[in-house]
Amino acid sequence: MTRRAPQATRPARLLSGALTLRVAALAALGTLGAGTALAQTFPNLPITPGQRATAQQVAQAGVPLSELSPNAPDSYTVKRGDTLWGISGLFLKSPWRWPELWGMNMDQVRNPHLIFPGQILVLEKSGDRARLRVGQPVGPDGTVRVSPRVRGESIDNGAIASIPLHLIEPFLNEAVIFENNELERAPRIVATQEGRVLLSKGDTAYVRGELSNLREWRVFRSAKPLTDPTTREVLGYEAAYVGTAEYVRPGDTRNVGGTTEIIPATFTITGIRQEANVGDRLAPVPARDFSNYVPHAPSGQMAGQIASLYGEALSAGQNQIVALNKGARDGMERGHVLALWRDGSSTLDKTQERPVAIKLPDERHGLLFVFRVFDRMSYALILSSQDPVRVGDRFTQP
Repeated sequence: MTRRAPQATRPARLLSGALTLRVAALAALGTLGAGTALAQTFPNLPITPGQRATAQQVAQAGVPLSELSPNAPDSYTVKRGDTLWGISGLFLKSPWRWPELWGMNMDQVRNPHLIFPGQILVLEKSGDRARLRVGQPVGPDGTVRVSPRVRGESIDNGAIASIPLHLIEPFLNEAVIFENNELERAPRIVATQEGRVLLSKGDTAYVRGELSNLREWRVFRSAKPLTDPTTREVLGYEAAYVGTAEYVRPGDTRNVGGTTEIIPATFTITGIRQEANVGDRLAPVPARDFSNYVPHAPSGQMAGQIASLYGEALSAGQNQIVALNKGARDGMERGHVLALWRDGSSTLDKTQERPVAIKLPDERHGLLFVFRVFDRMSYALILSSQDPVRVGDRFTQP
């Protein structure tokens, strides 16, 4: 469903505010004060004190020209499909330094998480500093005009995403680290309709275990322990995602001739990543978190290792998922951008009469984006990598 905004031709500022979570129709006219209301409307969008302090500092003085990307454009019109990461990369050398981009224009972009298609970003340079402001669309006669805009109703508010969400969306329900292997005690598939060995979408599964009245469930294969590459401490348990199932009717027990008969609960397989079978475990589908993912560097020192590659691969590359050996207890946050380091190889210095063993320096070769954080581990998307990423590779703050 869409609603069309009224025609508007008088001069106006571009919107830096927007709408509530479920309201999608809006006109292209608005006030800059709407941004303050948005911060209250979307309390889950994280703006840390450090990020705000950085932005306020930059808002006063601007950004040094040395921090700008060599090919930073004079202006840019935000397009549907853009991301905050991509736009930051157009203007700044380090895309994760989004507070600088926001801080260049705090008066107009009140909420850094809410930048919309159609807004024009103008880069202004003065001396050795630069600032970014929201420009105004100008017509052929030199007047500022705002055209009607149409926004479709959806689960979001129409603002551009921080990163390409389609890369991580499939993993929000699938990639799960269990703290204590609670899947061992989770409800399990004990039988199938007509004795089938493998279950596909639409098939019936019979389940035993402690079940709530939730309708939607995820199906997992047995969990495997994930260990720290150095200490070998078990940090969590990762289970292969199988698919989804719908709770159809509860189980029961009944007495027949002095014997208790156990009747398992009935489920229908509703989605499949791989075929389900007897022994697979069920876990509830968690509530979906629609808050945005804001790229930012850790506020302090951060160092760790790749603990696991998601899936069965021996190495990973761009747009693949890895598990990190640091989590919330270590200060890891969703949205952290981390630098990937290649371990320096061992070799021999043969320039002397007697060769000497040496180790070459570690080399930075990529970036990670943390999108899901557990207590002792995190999942991250490989944003870029020059070399294959392997278990044991290091990461630090960028």
